[in-house]
Amino acid sequence: MAYQNIDGVRMWGNPDPGAMAQAKMCAENGNVVQTLLMADHHKGYSQPIGGVVVYDGQISPSGVGYDIGCGNKAVRTGLKIEELRPRLSGIMDEIARRISFGIGRVNNERVEHELFDDPDWAVFMAVGRQKHDKLKDLAQNQLGTVGSGNHFVDILEEDATGRVWIANHFGSRGFGHKTASGFLNLAAGRDFLANAPGEKMDQPPVLLDLNSELGDMYYRAMKLAGRYAYAGRDYVIQQVLAILGTEADLEVHNHHNYAWKETHHGKEVIVVRKGATPSAPGQMGFIGGSMGDISVIVRGKDSAENRDAYYSTVHGAGRIMSRTQAAGRMNWKTRTRSGGQISSAQMLEAVRDFGVELRGAGTDESPFVYRKLQEVLDAHAGTIEVMHVLKPVGVCMAGADEFDPYKD
Repeated sequence: MAYQNIDGVRMWGNPDPGAMAQAKMCAENGNVVQTLLMADHHKGYSQPIGGVVVYDGQISPSGVGYDIGCGNKAVRTGLKIEELRPRLSGIMDEIARRISFGIGRVNNERVEHELFDDPDWAVFMAVGRQKHDKLKDLAQNQLGTVGSGNHFVDILEEDATGRVWIANHFGSRGFGHKTASGFLNLAAGRDFLANAPGEKMDQPPVLLDLNSELGDMYYRAMKLAGRYAYAGRDYVIQQVLAILGTEADLEVHNHHNYAWKETHHGKEVIVVRKGATPSAPGQMGFIGGSMGDISVIVRGKDSAENRDAYYSTVHGAGRIMSRTQAAGRMNWKTRTRSGGQISSAQMLEAVRDFGVELRGAGTDESPFVYRKLQEVLDAHAGTIEVMHVLKPVGVCMAGADEFDPYKD
């Protein structure tokens, strides 16, 4: 097997000491069946990014995290890259104009969706009408917006065929963030919309029994936020398909911040994946690299190692440099940064050399802050099969100094 067992934690790739310490802490709290670290792991809040914790009858709002349902959608279009390249610059301009990145909307288009009639909105009504109305209004206002942080819309070329793909990465926006913080507040005995003291990086996971009232409410609210994230990614992909004037003939869609009821080794368990992609046998997933690296479509193998991984794999290349290390510290009063290790000139040169039309993005998302994707894929060769290798030709993200409290 390609993984190591370190103090009961199954770990792929090279150990990050901070993430390993968090994984061990997760393994020691609650009804834990197994704790795992994917090869793209790094330190997160309470549960490491790239961390998977399998529970017997429990769910962790801090493990799922604030960006409930964050994930990727990728579609293959009917276009070839030679058809697209002459108009790529204009297409990227149009994506930046029509799709809302960061805070707010670039247009006043309110997206109608059957999701807003979903019976699980009753969970928030049970918390209080004012809270229900506030969250639902926020959700309606933000549906189809991408946000900032590492969230993107990409145009990609398939290496082998020249086919054009579209991909995006974002989650449940402010609705998911307030849902997560609200249930963390309730678990601590505070009001749903209270100003919480904030999670500490190394605090033990917050756990709820799934058969408790609060656990059931969180599970239903989390699933609603997951459906909301799917609806948002669907909407944005449709917008980009319309800009390109084409349709999709294949789609791949996954969460990687979520909790699933699954059956493993003959027993139903709760699998909490934070920055980890489901990879059941035959299941396909999109895994994005940096804007100066490949992305891939993978498929889960029917292997003993994949069973040992609880059908989980990486969600990206994995950060090796924090946002502050890369971009420096931001003074929001003067809107100036200081102390960053990566300059804008360095980033733009690297992206240009890789042949990418870039709109937006800061140095905290430059290729220098991520591992090479192939390294982490190699560590999981026994669990996933690479089906399509994609190279970004256009990347659109929020601007470098966009303030967004909901960013990943």
